[in-house]
Amino acid sequence: MIKAKQKPLAEIRALIAPYQKILILGCGTCVTISFAGGEKEVGLLASSLRIAAGMDGLQKTFAEATVQRQCEWEFIDAVADQIKRADAVLSLACGIGVQALAERYPDKVVLPGVNTTFLGMAIEHGVLVERCRACGDCVLGLTAGICPIARCAKNLLNGPCGGSQKGKCEVDPEMDCAWQLIYDRLARLGQLDRMEVLQPPKDWAKDYDGGPRKIVREDLRL
Repeated sequence: MIKAKQKPLAEIRALIAPYQKILILGCGTCVTISFAGGEKEVGLLASSLRIAAGMDGLQKTFAEATVQRQCEWEFIDAVADQIKRADAVLSLACGIGVQALAERYPDKVVLPGVNTTFLGMAIEHGVLVERCRACGDCVLGLTAGICPIARCAKNLLNGPCGGSQKGKCEVDPEMDCAWQLIYDRLARLGQLDRMEVLQPPKDWAKDYDGGPRKIVREDLRL
C-alpha cells in the first residue's frame, strides 16, 4: 500500500502560481484510502484554491477529475481531453502517478500535490520498476516530474555527475541518466531555468524515525 499526505496549501499555491488553468487530478486507489488524494480531497483542495485565488484577485480556473489509478495508461488516457485543456496538472497521486502522467503527456506541466510517505510491498510476482522512494518531501514539481532520488543511482539533487555518458548512467550503462531525462523534459517545457535552482541536502529523517514504520489514524480508530 502507498501512503501520502497533502502538501501544505502555501506550497501548492507556489507550485501553481505561473499557471491559469489547472486540472486537479485525484487517484481513486491508494491515496483515497489514506485520505490524501481521492475525489473528496480533490473537491476540498479545489475549493480552497478558488477562495485563495479570489482573495488575491487572480484569474485562475480549477477543473476537477479523479481516475481509478494514475499509474496505468488506460485510466489517465480517459481524461486526456481535460489534461490537454489545462496549463498544468496538479496530481494528488503518489510520486509514481505524477511521473506516469509526466511520461504519458511529455508536453504538459505536471505538479505534485502530495508528499508520498510510505510504500508497502506487493506480494504478486512480476517486474517492478522503482519510480518513487517515498522520501516524504516531493521535489517532482522542480524536476519536471522525474524523480532524481529514485531514478539517479547517486540520488543527486543538483544535476548530473561527471560520469554520465551519452545520456546513460555510469553505474549501469543500460539505465538512462535521470538528470539527462530531467534536462530534456525541462527543455521541452521551456523551463531550463529550474536547473539553476540549488536544492539543499535531503533531510532523510523527515517522516522517518527508524525501524518498521506504522501509520495510525487516531481520528479513525474505534
